[in-house]
Amino acid sequence: MPKETDDTRQIAGNRKAFHDFFVEDRFEAGIVLVGTEVKSLREGRVNLRDSYAEVRGGEVFLMGVHISPYEMGNTANHDPLRPRKLLLHANEIGRLEQKIFEKGYTLVPTRMYFRGSRVKVEIGLARGKKQYDKRADMATRDAARDVQRALRQRDDDR
Repeated sequence: MPKETDDTRQIAGNRKAFHDFFVEDRFEAGIVLVGTEVKSLREGRVNLRDSYAEVRGGEVFLMGVHISPYEMGNTANHDPLRPRKLLLHANEIGRLEQKIFEKGYTLVPTRMYFRGSRVKVEIGLARGKKQYDKRADMATRDAARDVQRALRQRDDDR
């Protein structure tokens, strides 16, 4: 994941997306929110797990993202699981729509962050992993961890 810079501050990440999918391309999108949602996001009260994006009628919507109701809000609080519109250029939406229908890809949010005062969502064009792909990734990670442990042990012995 990209490092935070001075003008960005991460709100939430979706590590499960990288476990369940091969994320091949990433896009930055704005998101349409109501006031109490922004206040909840400033408190970090969002869950991206099991969420996805879908293209409907030439627009992209973020589905399944849970933004908790703002505690200091009133009866006009938002619905935590409502679909939220993503703001992308028309040519990006067309390209995403073509890939999704053509090759069996899906759109998953990988992280949500503030860029300045605006909320942005990074969505990934992803292809699902099979069980053996997940096992191979875990084996690779375990091997890398063992190598690092052995190198640390060797340095400590000196």
